Amino acid sequence: MGIAEWRQQLAKGEVSARELTDQYLARIESVDPTVHAFLEVTAERARADADRIDGARSAGESLPPLAGIPLAIKDNLCTQGIRTTCSSRMLEHFVAPYESTVTERLWRSGAVLLGKTNLDEFAMGSSTETSAFGPSRNPWNPEKVPGGSSGGSAAAVAAGECMGALGSDTGGSIRQPAAFCGVVGLKPTYGRVSRYGLVAFASSLDQVGPFSHSVADAAELLQVIAGEDPRDSTCLKAPVPDYTAGLETPVSGLRVGLVRECFEAEGLDPQVKASVLAAADQLQSLGCELVDVSCPRFNDGIATYYVIAPSEASANLARYDGVKYGYRTAEAQSLAEMTALSRAEGFGDEVQRRILIGTYALSAGYVDAYYKKAQQVRTLIRRDFDRAFTAVDVLLTPTSPTTAFGFGAHSEDPLAMYLADLLTIPANMAGLPAISLPCGFDSQGLPIGLQLITGVLEEPRLLQVAHQYELAAKVMAQRPKAALVP
Repeated sequence: MGIAEWRQQLAKGEVSARELTDQYLARIESVDPTVHAFLEVTAERARADADRIDGARSAGESLPPLAGIPLAIKDNLCTQGIRTTCSSRMLEHFVAPYESTVTERLWRSGAVLLGKTNLDEFAMGSSTETSAFGPSRNPWNPEKVPGGSSGGSAAAVAAGECMGALGSDTGGSIRQPAAFCGVVGLKPTYGRVSRYGLVAFASSLDQVGPFSHSVADAAELLQVIAGEDPRDSTCLKAPVPDYTAGLETPVSGLRVGLVRECFEAEGLDPQVKASVLAAADQLQSLGCELVDVSCPRFNDGIATYYVIAPSEASANLARYDGVKYGYRTAEAQSLAEMTALSRAEGFGDEVQRRILIGTYALSAGYVDAYYKKAQQVRTLIRRDFDRAFTAVDVLLTPTSPTTAFGFGAHSEDPLAMYLADLLTIPANMAGLPAISLPCGFDSQGLPIGLQLITGVLEEPRLLQVAHQYELAAKVMAQRPKAALVP
């Protein structure tokens, strides 16, 4: 049952917000010892939130759009009075003194906070294995990773531990775990959603977005969190449309572009390719026209990303020096030694690796050869998309080259891990909205993700096409059994 149906039941008094919250808290208590989606469960806060909603309903007050809806929040979004750790020893004891814009808007809309979810440390990873507090597990198969960096949020939704969740997407960190966990994950247009209160990784790429069980629920959540925010200078001033209004509009006549380079990508699993092409055929049966398109620099996105993102991370993470807040070593004999040791002890290996890459790319004598060149390639990637959208309305690709892999599969080969984001990174490079939704299962019973991409601020069309595919394909109705997926 989706957000709209629960809202109707709550409004009619058929179920109370407290009852709904207690159901989800019980589910968390039952399965999270295995899934480890949550770093902190805010049960007392959740029940208090729910009781306020029930009190307002009893008093005859008009209920806000997300009244009583239990949600989870990725632990790199600041929540006032609650720890925000970024899954790092560096911020293990940091309690945010303010609320992020997106969470503030959720609470104002009546949502209930169940807790904060696990992630790769500082959102740097594709499996949650870099979390300082242990990895999350995939509810479809606990021996597999849930993806990353927002693996905890995706796993929590897939395991039925919350009705929806927020994550962040810098190079695929919403869409890739959504694909691995068989849920819907939406990355909005860059600037459509405020980044105020999101702990920065790569500021020109980061974007907050929702996880949900359905496209309609993703639209509901986006409706609440989208919009102008004067506290974020990169946030767009464009008006927010009604994202649910066009969901039922038929897609007949729309042109869907199959990105040639994606279906020829390195390491693309034949089962993933077949499933995604079958999804394209499903859209064709709904009246869409399939068009073969080329984005020549699509697969250059990953090399470009791993210069730009670490460079921005190097600058953003310079603030963690052991002085004002965060981890401070007890061993130092001087200021310089304190800073060096605090960073070495507080940051994990992957974070240190990316800081070093970024520092090198920005260093004198190399900035033109690496960072400046990467920004030039980024412009070319954006132009490829612009050209493609003159011929089609929406682009279709796999979300990830493979389904969920096993723990430790890429631990000795960072480059193999980075390739998990090969097909998601280009949308971040161009600042485009993109969505992942289930389109099938492989021979192991693991979900396969379909990615759709549209032009800037064309989320209504993106959601329309995704919703119509979801209704027609009924993928989850045909899903194999999984012990931790309700």
